[in-house]
Amino acid sequence: MIDDLGEEVPLDREPGRVVSLVPSLTEAVERTVPGVLVAATDYCTHPPSLNVARVGGSKYPRVDDVLGLRPDLVLANSEENRPEDVERLRADGIPVWVTEAPSTVLTALASLRRVLTQVFRVSEPEWLVAAEQAWAHPRTHRATALVPVWRKPWVVLGRDTFAGDVLHRLGVSTVYSAHTDRYPRPKLDELRAKFTDGSADLLVLPDEPYYFTDDDGPDWFPGVTYVLVSGRYLTWYGPSLVDAHAELSAALDRVLG
Repeated sequence: MIDDLGEEVPLDREPGRVVSLVPSLTEAVERTVPGVLVAATDYCTHPPSLNVARVGGSKYPRVDDVLGLRPDLVLANSEENRPEDVERLRADGIPVWVTEAPSTVLTALASLRRVLTQVFRVSEPEWLVAAEQAWAHPRTHRATALVPVWRKPWVVLGRDTFAGDVLHRLGVSTVYSAHTDRYPRPKLDELRAKFTDGSADLLVLPDEPYYFTDDDGPDWFPGVTYVLVSGRYLTWYGPSLVDAHAELSAALDRVLG
């Protein structure tokens, strides 16, 4: 088998002991092939009923703990996980399937389809079909948003991001979509200027990875129209996408009309 990055994954049967280092993959696998996960990261919060060993964060998992579990397969992501951790696992004989950081909703779902149908050899799940149908047709443009994902320092959505495509399909473009970086780090004065010069007319604040609230986020942009959204619905690709379209649309409708 060949993963998203073109690397061979030496599997001769369906894996029965899997460690997931990616929250989106954790939710997708547990929902579709319940019981195969033996461990996940501390940030793998869905499904809420998931009861497996925890191996630290995605960026800095406890690799020794993963090796001690002797999994048949580890699931990782090119953006969320460090290459050195992947290489160490492979050097110890653990097959690792690495998904590519998705730039669109549809490429994310296509990647998930490969994992589920090729690795686990299951039929295409109903939730995946429903998610594709929900996101198939982008809405007409109605706002241009600045979308911070971190503060201290400020980090915003730039080019070719999954979250940017989610918003695009809901009729909201992102002001840094043509930037050379996927996650630019402009100074606060530059961010504020996007609203004063008319480049942006909406501030979108997710609750993860940074936990923006009514009291932490909007206060840095006085007088700007803003909306708080679920970071899971904005940035996770998997079963959450089925509900994400309606939930994010409703949140945007409340401020855009």
